[in-house]
Amino acid sequence: MSAGECAGERAGERAGERASPRWASVVLDVDNTLAGVEGIDWLAARRGGAVASRVRDMTARAMRGEIPLDAVYGERLAIIRPGVDDIAALAVAYEEHVARGAPEAIAALRAAGVRLALVSGGVRQAILPMARALGFADGDLHAVELRFDAGGAYAGFDTASPLATQEGKPAVVRSIAPALPRPVLAVGDGSTDAAVRPVVEAFAAYTGFTRREAVVRAADLVIESFLQLREVVLQ
Repeated sequence: MSAGECAGERAGERAGERASPRWASVVLDVDNTLAGVEGIDWLAARRGGAVASRVRDMTARAMRGEIPLDAVYGERLAIIRPGVDDIAALAVAYEEHVARGAPEAIAALRAAGVRLALVSGGVRQAILPMARALGFADGDLHAVELRFDAGGAYAGFDTASPLATQEGKPAVVRSIAPALPRPVLAVGDGSTDAAVRPVVEAFAAYTGFTRREAVVRAADLVIESFLQLREVVLQ
């Protein structure tokens, strides 16, 4: 083989290396990561006044890691009591507030062979339309189901879902691990997302909508946009 052919082969190998994603799988949070909505707070805002303020404070404390999510998940929903119409409105809000550049980044990651999953403590019925619009299969969305009575009124939530607890996301990621090629990058904005770090190769704090210093300190890297996420994964 000539020197030129050897050089060409090495260049081709380097090009192939560049084309191979740094992360084989990406696990994405939804609220304040994939979309600029904190779903349960958004539902509380529809109730106005004291309800909105009380729920917002509980959510903020849980996401900063000051109190466990378990302590407030059911209480927030019991205060709000969201009905079917509320969830339909929230679904529209998710679709209207998808993070800038997210559809393009998700498409590019898929095209490069990256496996994607959504793991959220949000309401599954509200997130599902946005997830489908972004090309996610229903089985790739892991979130909390609500229950409604025959008239569409709130009747509770899936109390067996680990995603209603502080350590639920690591449990879910472990359960879907066989479907996630390694290495895995988890991305999110809250303490429940940072809790995934022991079961993945790296955790990225997403600060495109909100920045929580405790979450940033727990992260391996900080990502401010989906354009940056695309660059980090595909570099």
